[in-house]
Amino acid sequence: MSNKLKWILVIVIGLLLALFAYAAAGPYLAVNGIRNLVAGKQYGELWRFVDFDRLREDLRPQVQERIARGIIGRVGPGQTGKAVGELTAMVTKPAVDAMVSPQGVATLLTGSALARELTGKVEANGKARATDPLEGADTRFESISLFTATVDNAEGKPVVFEFHRDGLSWKLAGLRLPE
Repeated sequence: MSNKLKWILVIVIGLLLALFAYAAAGPYLAVNGIRNLVAGKQYGELWRFVDFDRLREDLRPQVQERIARGIIGRVGPGQTGKAVGELTAMVTKPAVDAMVSPQGVATLLTGSALARELTGKVEANGKARATDPLEGADTRFESISLFTATVDNAEGKPVVFEFHRDGLSWKLAGLRLPE
């Protein structure tokens, strides 16, 4: 094998390793990008790391199911499924649209001021200190296209943030709410 061919092979292998390293670091870069944008209050730029359409599609049935369970729990199972379904669909769409907006995602990722005050996370100047729900998250690759970050909510139940790969980029595109 000639020296020139060896150098080409070394360069190709190096580029492949760099590409693999970038792809493996992608979800961590997305998490960090979201943190930086939220910390800088650049909510309009979250589209770079959040797939709002997929996140809405993922959350809508979960929220609708929880609302339906709540209604059935209050009025009893004797009500028709169609009426409950129509009511939950009517309530769910605006709720999910508000949650899965740049401001809604930012609020989710920083927590509300009331929640911070209840947990005692207040700075010396009296302002509520921003929280990072992904801090200390249990992270893992579930597949080559799915990365999850699992954290416990205030009740100690797991909330799973799903990052999906699209080419070489990763975006928050799913959220598994606790039961």
